[in-house]
Amino acid sequence: MADWEIRPASGHDVEAIAELRAVVMRDDLERLGRYDPHRVRQRFRDGFTPGHTWVVEVRGAFAGSVALRPADDAHWLEHFYLDPAHQGAGIGTAVLRHVLAPCDRDRVPVRLQVLQGSPARRLYERHGFTVDTEDAVDVYMLRTPSA
Repeated sequence: MADWEIRPASGHDVEAIAELRAVVMRDDLERLGRYDPHRVRQRFRDGFTPGHTWVVEVRGAFAGSVALRPADDAHWLEHFYLDPAHQGAGIGTAVLRHVLAPCDRDRVPVRLQVLQGSPARRLYERHGFTVDTEDAVDVYMLRTPSA
């Protein structure tokens, strides 16, 4: 696995993450007939909260992001994007473990939303997420804290 680290996001990271989001989500959104190059970036910009977001760096360079947003009944795992050049090397698994560890320690469930047919769903299932509800576009998953 490549040398990676995670750091808190800042307002300066918004465009890099928005661009990566467009790249990572494009195939799934096109398959679902929902890809709009402006909208995919703007939706991220509109909801970006640096205080709940981290940037993933590989060998000191931007490689991805992940957010964990507190809510009433759980935390929401959001904006988990990893540059395709770094996918399949174990970095996504390591980042997910890093983010989920405090949730397990504090006994906080974690929710997420993934697009129907996304290969990311397999990663989430390997880490204990199960389907809560789904519709034609989205799958909503829940992970209860592990012991």
